[in-house]
This record gives sequence, structure tokens and C-alpha cells, in this order.
Amino acid sequence: MLFPHYAEPVARAATRAIAALLAADVPHQVLQYKHDARTESFGEEAVEELAEVEGVSPEQVFKTLVIAQPSGLAVAVIPVPSKLSLKAVAAALGVPKTTMADRAAAERSTGYVIGGISPFGQRKPLPTVVDASALHWERVLCSAGKRGWEVVVHPQDLIRLTKAVTADIRAA
Repeated sequence: MLFPHYAEPVARAATRAIAALLAADVPHQVLQYKHDARTESFGEEAVEELAEVEGVSPEQVFKTLVIAQPSGLAVAVIPVPSKLSLKAVAAALGVPKTTMADRAAAERSTGYVIGGISPFGQRKPLPTVVDASALHWERVLCSAGKRGWEVVVHPQDLIRLTKAVTADIRAA
């Protein structure tokens, strides 16, 4: 257990993301907080709600962004306080250009709603780029597939399970 005293009891495979972690036998911890339905900045809400968890820095809480590239959709996973460099993620994917994906396309492709898109257990696995800063942490947090749910994993497991490439994809 990574955060045993902050664990909430969660039914096995409560989301597709958790099911994917269980199926791959990836050590993880699910953290839950009360999601405010009026919130529009889901990543910032997660950072604020998890600020009391000992040892959690805002830079180790990652958001999952769906982007459009010439051959379809892809995923960028970056720290919540950071902005995405579309140019850097395009370079990491080896394509000339990327843009932010349409909300409906992102939700349809991943099977998750905005604010709950997880890099794990997507309906259709997408090419993924994880910001290289993840490798500086012993553990990172990302969406567990539902608003108000975060999963704690080792960054190497995030990269391995999503078949991600790593690159510095944060805007300067």
C-alpha cells in the first residue's frame, strides 16, 4: 500500500482503469475525494483535495489530455500545474502537428467523461506520451477513471501499461 491510511474501500474493478491495473497486477492505491459538480478545473480540484495527503506535491498529480494528430487521437499525461506544449507532444509522437481533441471525440474514444479520463483502461488504447518529469517521482497520481477518484502508481508502471513514450511535453 502506498498510502494505507488514506485508502478508501473500493470494490474490485470499480472502473475500467482499476480493472486494467488489477489485470496487469500493477501495485496501486485508489484515493477518493468529494467531487464538486460545479468544478470545471478537474485537475486543480484533485490537487486541492489531495493537498493534505502527506508527501503529495502538485507536480506529481498528472492530468490526462486527449489530443488530435493526423492519424487519429493520442494522449498526453502531464503534471496538473503545467500547460501542454502541442509542438513538443507532436515531436514526441513523430507527427507535424497536434491540437486538443474535441470533447465528444475524447469521451467517445476513451469511454470516460472529461475530468475522469484515465490513461488506463481506455475503450480504445491510444498512443500515449508521458511527461518525463514523472520519472523524478517514486509515485504519481492520475485519474482512476471517475471524477473524484485518483490512482497512485509508480511512474514506470504508468509508462509500461500505457506503452507510452516519455518526453518533456510541458510548455515553457
